[in-house]
Amino acid sequence: MRIGFVVLFLSVMLFAATQNYKALLLPLGFIFMCLLFVNWKMAYWLFLFTIPLSIDFQITGSLSTSLPDEPLMWVFMFLFPFIFFSNPKVLAKDKWWRDPIVTLIILQFLWMIVAVIFSKEFILSAKFMAAKSWFLICFFILPYYVFREKKDFRHAFILFIAPILMTMCIIMVRHAARGFHFYKVEQAIGDLYYNHVDYSAVLSIVFPLLFVAIPMSRKWRNPFVNIALIGLIAFFIPAIYLTYARAALVAVAFAFAVAIAIRLRLVNLAMPVFYALIAMLVIFMAKDNRFINFRPNYEKTYMHKNFTEHMIATFRGEDMSSMERLYRWIAAMRMSKDEPVKGWGPNAFYYYYKPYAVSSFKTYVSRNVEKSTTHNYFLYMLVEQGWPAMIIYAILVMVALAHAQKTYFRFKDKFYRYCTLGAVMMFSSGFINNFFSELLETHKVGSLMYISLGVLVVLRRISNELLEKEKQEEAKAELRPR
Repeated sequence: MRIGFVVLFLSVMLFAATQNYKALLLPLGFIFMCLLFVNWKMAYWLFLFTIPLSIDFQITGSLSTSLPDEPLMWVFMFLFPFIFFSNPKVLAKDKWWRDPIVTLIILQFLWMIVAVIFSKEFILSAKFMAAKSWFLICFFILPYYVFREKKDFRHAFILFIAPILMTMCIIMVRHAARGFHFYKVEQAIGDLYYNHVDYSAVLSIVFPLLFVAIPMSRKWRNPFVNIALIGLIAFFIPAIYLTYARAALVAVAFAFAVAIAIRLRLVNLAMPVFYALIAMLVIFMAKDNRFINFRPNYEKTYMHKNFTEHMIATFRGEDMSSMERLYRWIAAMRMSKDEPVKGWGPNAFYYYYKPYAVSSFKTYVSRNVEKSTTHNYFLYMLVEQGWPAMIIYAILVMVALAHAQKTYFRFKDKFYRYCTLGAVMMFSSGFINNFFSELLETHKVGSLMYISLGVLVVLRRISNELLEKEKQEEAKAELRPR
């Protein structure tokens, strides 16, 4: 109690001296640390709640973080060894590392270490590896400890939807004040998300969960729950459209297509067909340098006044963001020829890609003052970590969908079936968003995607436990006298 009063006094004094309102958050941090030692799982739930509400904070001219979620990631990363050694049987009992998703994530991480060692920008690559470490611990490993019962899945749903809904309401009000103008969506988003792409990706990833939640809530027999969920769906649909992000619209469609394919037992064909089509397109464009025929007209390639013009320009090859993607994709593929195995190193693309770019694909934004990268996660892995990393990622996507289909049909319990569909739809939507960006490394999209993979691993464990329980009950039934 005395320590608490001291912390409160210090925070008030700090605020009085600096006039910085962030000083008043010090008591909240103290309370959170106390909760961490009393009930770390409750602290973890609060941590998840903060993710959609976190904003970027510039510490120095070259160093930034997201508050409050990134410092909390560091806390849980350092806490994890204590969690593990307090009960090492949690991972060992089910041979967690043998799950195919876990195996591939481990392989990804090990190969990333190789890419970092040989990186041309070692310090930047080491920072990337550190961030990846706490991402995997917080969002891929810890869910295996946290998601144990049905109520845990419900808690996670509420703790993500509620803060996201808060940010949506703020953004929609701001956007409405600007007439829902296509060009002013970034102003409406402000500091709540990196940009409209980040915002649209988060909405498109969580949106399918609302549809999954409706049949899961039927047993409550409360009409207000269904009305609320339908109302949320009605709110999300225009909100996603008003982000004016094409990838988000495609991502939602792909997520539902994956859900249908799983129910028809056809999802194992989805990614091989997808990869085959992409391979054929690349081969067609590369042969005789056909891609040169699609170079943009510099004077006609620009930003557009509304979303309709934006979509039309995309198909005409007159949209600046689409042409800028081609500019960087070509550079990435040409770069990979020089470092095909170990890549140039995580976070190194920006510093080396321009000499490899084709000048005829330049646009007005090719100066790249924001230092963004390839805008395609496959090429991002290829150029920075080499062919092995890209191939592992491609296999991971296929395995995740196949894993979900197998798990889905192993469950007789409809609640867990819908949980499986929700998790794989989240991952599928994130996959499409990352096909046109590299959002997996951002704190909001990355957390959702890794949690979806972590939940799929958890659901496989639960399905194994339920199957084993059924076998034991059947064995007992056979032993009973008739």
